[in-house]
Amino acid sequence: MSGNTNSNNQNSEVHSQIMWNRLISIVEEQALTLVRTAFSTSVREAGDLSAGVFDREGRLVAQAVTGTPGHVNTMAAAVGHFINDIGPERIYSGDVYITNDPWKGTGHLHDITVTTPVFTGETLIGFFASTAHVVDVGGRGYGPEATEIYEEGIRIPIMKWAERGKLNTDLVNIIRNNVREADQVVGDIHGLAASNETGRRRLVAMLDEFEMDGLDDLAEFIFDRTRKATFKALEGVKKGSYKNVMRVDGYDHPLDLVVDLAVSDDGMHADFTGTSPISKFGINVPIVYAQAYFTYGMLVALAPELPNNYASLLPFTVSAPPGVILNATEPDPVSVRHVIGHFVTDLCLGAIAQALPERIPAEGAGALWNFQASARSADLADPRPPVEVLMFNSGGSGARPEIDGLTATAFPSGVMTMSAEATEQVGPIVIWRKEIRPDSGGDGEFRGGLGQVIELGPIDGYQFEFSAMFDRVDHPAKGREGGKDGAAGKVYLDDGTPFPTKGVEIVAAGRRIILELPGGGGFGDPADRDPAARENDQVQGYVS
Repeated sequence: MSGNTNSNNQNSEVHSQIMWNRLISIVEEQALTLVRTAFSTSVREAGDLSAGVFDREGRLVAQAVTGTPGHVNTMAAAVGHFINDIGPERIYSGDVYITNDPWKGTGHLHDITVTTPVFTGETLIGFFASTAHVVDVGGRGYGPEATEIYEEGIRIPIMKWAERGKLNTDLVNIIRNNVREADQVVGDIHGLAASNETGRRRLVAMLDEFEMDGLDDLAEFIFDRTRKATFKALEGVKKGSYKNVMRVDGYDHPLDLVVDLAVSDDGMHADFTGTSPISKFGINVPIVYAQAYFTYGMLVALAPELPNNYASLLPFTVSAPPGVILNATEPDPVSVRHVIGHFVTDLCLGAIAQALPERIPAEGAGALWNFQASARSADLADPRPPVEVLMFNSGGSGARPEIDGLTATAFPSGVMTMSAEATEQVGPIVIWRKEIRPDSGGDGEFRGGLGQVIELGPIDGYQFEFSAMFDRVDHPAKGREGGKDGAAGKVYLDDGTPFPTKGVEIVAAGRRIILELPGGGGFGDPADRDPAARENDQVQGYVS
């Protein structure tokens, strides 16, 4: 009997592992459906999205590899809000739910989250959810100039995009009449719903194929294995309290980000007490977004191969007093919360580096250098249709303890840039130059990742109303363990005139703007760098 029991247990575990892999393939297909149906370049080119499957309690069971930690880890908390706000008694087969509420979604209005329940017969067994960054939500546009959430665009409370298969055409009309790029935005929402539907169909087919009643047993298997692996990884960190302070540019004055990171038998807790107060501009960060990038940083440092789900996220918690920039509350403006929020990862890695100096990289460029412009007629006598242009760009990441930093790579967000060709296709813009920026990576035994130089401008009688939101201009990425700081960022016009790095400015017709993106910090004493690596830097043009 004992042998049969062990054999049955092994067979059961193998079966569960196979189902787990099958589930991951389903959510990856869900994400790729969104990429293929999306209208906005931010989704189909940059992958600024997330997709995942949840159990009927709203707990994340599996996520797609495609996507960003800011979206995935906030979406992990969002489905519970959908269940509570819609009400279990009003959840029907054929429903689709929607929101872009910053405090119940992903931290700002430009991210739309769509959730779809999954039924087998009359029984609710789970949910699919997906999130995407859309090109416009009305209001002042994608920039930090608003002083309240109400100015930043249309805010969609948790509600039904469709009920029992019938589209909410009133909501569609409200959205269409409140955004500048109605076809793109509404098209992207339909893409989100379609991606969830793809996941739903594949999951139902899987359950039928393997004669499974639902997700409950599989979810518990996944959570149990993940929980054990997460706490096993945490055993490698000495218990105690670790503190770090990071100074960044902010908007109108520098800001201090402060973390006190406590490691205990229960997990890790990040307290942001001491962080600079709320800004009057839209760079404030809802705490759910700060938690997303704290958790991501710790999992990357401790267990990069660990699957991301409810059980791996649970041991990582955060707190912050009201009124600090990492705990924005309604009606604080939060439109470009990524500018500060992306620094949370390096902030917390800097704290845990005291316990794991051999594992933690130097600071990197951090926040994306997004190019967001409203293309408008330069001559009122020759009117041209308005166009919204969005392009994600990244500086260099910090050097790692055993290897150089990544060049022009978004860390921690992980989003890709849009290709020059795709960006030029959707708007009156030419990207004249896009190249690696020499000498931008901090020197060290291992060199920081390099930034890039981008030169672009309007064409065809247009000018750009350009919303600048750039950091690491006055406070570059710091090196670690003797490594040098990365180069600071610069922005100027084609004649060399300095261009403001914050606020709405005009790039006139016929002019070009040049962005020199910051580099990552170096790691280790520069005297210890391998001479062959230095020679290669010269040959490749990384160092002048």
